[in-house]
Amino acid sequence: MAILEKAGHFSTFIRLLKSSQQEARITEEINKTSQGLTILAPSDKAFGNLKLGTLNSFNDNQKVQLAEFHILPRCLTLAQFKKVSNPVLTEADDTSKNQFPLNVISSGDQANISSGIVNTTISDTVYTDGKLAVYEVDNVLLPMRFYVTPSLAPAPSSMPMVKAPPLSGGFRYYCTC
Repeated sequence: MAILEKAGHFSTFIRLLKSSQQEARITEEINKTSQGLTILAPSDKAFGNLKLGTLNSFNDNQKVQLAEFHILPRCLTLAQFKKVSNPVLTEADDTSKNQFPLNVISSGDQANISSGIVNTTISDTVYTDGKLAVYEVDNVLLPMRFYVTPSLAPAPSSMPMVKAPPLSGGFRYYCTC
């Protein structure tokens, strides 16, 4: 990521992109898609603000997802952030499940981004050319999925339920097992 290296203060994010093999994927995506990509690049200071050991606590799959979570599957200008529909999909998303959503709230010329765990602001435009937009963000976007286990629907009961006599204004149910 020569663009990030030239900017000079994204070494931790560059290491994450390289170790998760996203650097090659980004190049491939830019060359094969007409929609381009947007990268929300946390600065070294943003990584430094994480609780000690946070990044090291993630397994390899989570590190890939974390890197992908900072990449949007289309090139967005700052003006287009005002018009996006929430939730915004990321490269970490399985589009049918929307497990890694971001929400964008624009106020004036500022775009605020929330993962549900972390809120951040686009603080600077690092690079933009119509196929790739790279924006600096003040915080590392941590996916809610890393911290909140998706709830599963309860299994249907095989036990028959019978309506019990009313309790002061309503019915209650009990199992006939």
